[in-house]
Amino acid sequence: MRWINHTLIAGSICAVVSPIHVAPVVIGATAPDWMEWIVKISGRHIKHRGPTHILTHWLIAALATTFLFDYHGILAAFAWGGFSHILTDAMTVSGVPFSPYSDRRFHLFGGRFRTGDPVEYGISFAVVVLCILLMKLIGDSGFVPFFYDWAGMYNQGIIDASEWKKNRFRIL
Repeated sequence: MRWINHTLIAGSICAVVSPIHVAPVVIGATAPDWMEWIVKISGRHIKHRGPTHILTHWLIAALATTFLFDYHGILAAFAWGGFSHILTDAMTVSGVPFSPYSDRRFHLFGGRFRTGDPVEYGISFAVVVLCILLMKLIGDSGFVPFFYDWAGMYNQGIIDASEWKKNRFRIL
């Protein structure tokens, strides 16, 4: 998958679960690819979707940082972002390595998609729309940045009628 789709999927899911952790999740969602660049800069050649894309490593990192001590959940958010990267890359034809001890590759949905296919963008669009709808459903019960309840703010007297009229049809 392309980076834009990795960041859209991971960021929108995180915005529903924990909006404050969107930044580390988005950085983690691109981490397996930029970690390859760092290794290549150091002079060691590795293939794409190789050692930095191992499913079990990212899953163990995400679970360990979730259930063990983690400073404000930043490492856990980063690791779950990396895990989402692995899951979305598993939808592609080449898949991802399941573990370093196996030559098998892990595929979701049969690994039918190629990077850059329109299906990739359709999946991202569907996930983002689903997350927006979920945020709208839970909007009154918690912190939901960027999704304003303009009618509610008008009814509470926070904004005036002209501001409500100007923004009433804006989703974001």
